[in-house]
Amino acid sequence: MGLSRRQLRLVQIAVSVTLLTLLWMAVDGQEALRILRRADPGWIALAVAVMTLQTLLSAWRWKLIAGRLRQPMSYRHAVREYYMSQFVNQSLPGGMMGDAGRAYRMRKPAGLLRAAQAVFFERLSQQAGIFAIFAVTYVITTIQPGGLRWPVWLTSITAPLLLVCLGLPFILWFGWLLPGPQRRALQDLWSALEASLLGRKALPLQLPLALTTAGCNIFAFHACAMAIGTSLPLAAVLGLVPLILFMMLVPVTVAGWGLREGVAAALFPIAGASESAGLAASIAFGLVFLAAVLPGVLPILIRRRRVEAEDPPT
Repeated sequence: MGLSRRQLRLVQIAVSVTLLTLLWMAVDGQEALRILRRADPGWIALAVAVMTLQTLLSAWRWKLIAGRLRQPMSYRHAVREYYMSQFVNQSLPGGMMGDAGRAYRMRKPAGLLRAAQAVFFERLSQQAGIFAIFAVTYVITTIQPGGLRWPVWLTSITAPLLLVCLGLPFILWFGWLLPGPQRRALQDLWSALEASLLGRKALPLQLPLALTTAGCNIFAFHACAMAIGTSLPLAAVLGLVPLILFMMLVPVTVAGWGLREGVAAALFPIAGASESAGLAASIAFGLVFLAAVLPGVLPILIRRRRVEAEDPPT
């Protein structure tokens, strides 16, 4: 018997709290707290500004993708929906409920499938940008002497992951050998992906958007590290920070809390920083991200008041 949605949320909250508690005890949480108290507000403000820019650019990217999938919308509407989606993602367990709601609310112009594809492709584009930055950095620092030294335990994880991700296009190609219904579904998915992201008209704009928004996320984390007095080398920023950010995609916690901090504490020593600094920087980034998406609560409140006005309680 599976868990209900409410039970699953409670489990995810429990996982986040448990991981953070264990990290607090294992990585000298008191030292991390002392580091956070000395955080430079200037760097924190810069991180919030960069994450705000990331949200505005991501909303524009979503608007462009949705438009190519026959879902036209104004930029203002895209920003409002994106802020609301980000706020829900950062507030509720799983990290995807805001995206699901965004797709559902935009289902009318072209149907729920196209709306879901637009949201999925938009998220995929950003993660692909982060992955591309990581992949290039990993290859360069591996073959170039004096680059970032990758421990054996980390290489045994990242190298297979890199090969699998690079092999995905070939896996999709073999999908054309599937029987009728599955092949048609794959053809439809590929056609939508080509029209919205990979086509000659879309790619010249989508590629720089993907790299820019990815860079915003990575730089914001770097700014949080600088705020607590930890200066990471460029190779570590471009190679290790993407791995930390990827942990936010694992839907077993609330917005990555706990997993992100654990990976940051494990990876910071590779760059010559302390585990406590990794924990503090990750906590600072989580708070910065939440602060940057706080405007998303406004459309939620406006929508709720509108519903109450149209259907007042008896």
